[in-house]
Amino acid sequence: MTSTPDDLLSVLYTSNARAPFGDDELAELLAQSRASNATRDLTGMLLYRGGRFVQVLEGPEQTVRDLLATIGDDARHSGMRVLIEQPIAHREFREWTMGYQPIAETTGDAPSGFRDTFDDLEDSTDPSATLRAARELSLWFRVRSARPQGNSTAGA
Repeated sequence: MTSTPDDLLSVLYTSNARAPFGDDELAELLAQSRASNATRDLTGMLLYRGGRFVQVLEGPEQTVRDLLATIGDDARHSGMRVLIEQPIAHREFREWTMGYQPIAETTGDAPSGFRDTFDDLEDSTDPSATLRAARELSLWFRVRSARPQGNSTAGA
């Protein structure tokens, strides 16, 4: 089956920052990504915590694949892994050329029974855990982005 320009693809990947990103570097990355994505008809979300990126990209299949190749060659990233790749009928993040939410790192010991959804993305022994974690983070992002905030960073 061949793809058409109208075929939409959604990809969730993780990568590690080669150097920590501060607020200024993240703001620059977001401005660059949003401008580029708007011209390419790409949407998605970006999460960042402790030097680790989790990103969902969605849009025309070939455009998403081309951008993934570019990101994979970007010197700011290492260890890029595509965790979920699937054709989609509708965009989940159609409102955002690149929605963004920072996630604070926890300090101290986690409470008994605590499950870190961010870490579940890397559970190679249980592919369903990766999918569940991606859905949970997606829901968390959309709910958090819908809340009124004085300095919201989510949006187009």
